[in-house]
Amino acid sequence: MTSTHILLLIAAYFLLLLLISYFTGKNDSNVDFFKAGKQSPWYLVAFGMIGASLSGVTFISVPGWVASSEFSYMQVVFGYMVGYFVIAYILLPIYYRLNVTSIYQYLEQRFGSTSYKVGAISFFVSRVLGASFRLFLVALVLQEFVFDDLNVRFEITVALSILLIWVYTFRGGIKTIVWTDTLQTLFMLVAVGLSIYFINDKLNWSFTEFLASEELTEYSKIIFTEDFFSKNHFIKSFLGGLFIAICMTGLDQDMMQKNLTCKSLKDAQKNVVSFGLVLVVVNFVFLLLGALLFIYANKMNIAIPLLDGKAKTDLLFPEIALNSDLGPVIAITFMLGLIAAAYSSADSALTSLTTSFCIDFLGIEKKEDNHQKKTRKLVHIGMSILLIIVVIAFKYVLDTNVIDGLLQVATYTYGPLLGLFTFGIFTKHKIKDKYTWVVAAISVVLIYVFASIPPEILGGYKVGYELLPINGLLTFIGLWFIRIKEV
Repeated sequence: MTSTHILLLIAAYFLLLLLISYFTGKNDSNVDFFKAGKQSPWYLVAFGMIGASLSGVTFISVPGWVASSEFSYMQVVFGYMVGYFVIAYILLPIYYRLNVTSIYQYLEQRFGSTSYKVGAISFFVSRVLGASFRLFLVALVLQEFVFDDLNVRFEITVALSILLIWVYTFRGGIKTIVWTDTLQTLFMLVAVGLSIYFINDKLNWSFTEFLASEELTEYSKIIFTEDFFSKNHFIKSFLGGLFIAICMTGLDQDMMQKNLTCKSLKDAQKNVVSFGLVLVVVNFVFLLLGALLFIYANKMNIAIPLLDGKAKTDLLFPEIALNSDLGPVIAITFMLGLIAAAYSSADSALTSLTTSFCIDFLGIEKKEDNHQKKTRKLVHIGMSILLIIVVIAFKYVLDTNVIDGLLQVATYTYGPLLGLFTFGIFTKHKIKDKYTWVVAAISVVLIYVFASIPPEILGGYKVGYELLPINGLLTFIGLWFIRIKEV
């Protein structure tokens, strides 16, 4: 598949998204941009959230993770599933009862303006970094397999990618996202299914023969309980996944903004629960694909692609899909899946960042009506420029598997949110609101210091995703010290 063919495919896909945007963005109102008029069917939101949750990181990086960590990622996914039940039956009732546009408005009503801003800033930093991680990976693949051949610089690739996203979201916002995410999820899942089919066919296997093969057993271990000090021990991974789901979905404006477009609380709960159950199956299929990719690479003597002289397992899937002899169908479906994965997470991130900045920092709902739309559009441009800058910076600083890096960032940035919401929901105490930022800052610093301690000093203990609940606990304890004691 040549670079020209890939560009034509991207152009056709982009025109389809523009068509959806035309019909969903006719109203061009802030109500539709932020809440989609609260008329989204729950099943449509649930299906679309699969693509937004998985993104290009899962599409490429999870299969690439299999070589070093086998199927241990499923331990995290099992934690996700439990977390989604917490979201459905604890957090969603609060958001619907308060009828919020930004979920961090709850913190203002519960504690005060400083807590509100700390929550909003935590999300803002988290989402900028998270969205940039995802965009970076996809832009990297496009650069490696398309734009290098055309002598286009990486910086231009990133700018063009985000420009395309801005064009089809600047009018319809979340109303457009609900529909485009559904289409993008479909393309992504079809791409994975066809990839598994064609690779198995090339190996002269049926799917059941692949599942029963000895080669698969080399990669398919799921539960790791042998060494508690290890980073991927079941308890640490499960608890990490539980709190990552609560924070990166339930306390995340990006993911919750879609849920708040449902017609009722009951619909939103059905959406989250069904989404959580389906996500377990989908992630397992991605890991099966990862094992199949490495089995195929070993049999066909395909080397792991290099990036700056280092083996980059994230690039194995595109290497096999685009440069092996599997044929044009898998190349086309891979690119469609990759593009879908890129846009399904980045478009909702851009919209949620715009929403959060407008509501949480500018107080747009308190401004005159004739200024609200203009402000929203200017912020949308500003968020696009910010993402471009951060993604380009990652090229020079990132040296880890992207899915691992994404989850590591979450342990720092979502901790204060976890502590604030937990304290607000499970206690009745008021706090000295002006000191909230001090508590959050100290918590993050302590977590960073703990994570930086060499395993040798901790008796071989390797810090993993349990940092997130520990971060939340430290924030909770700090809030307890600044509570207002009842006389």
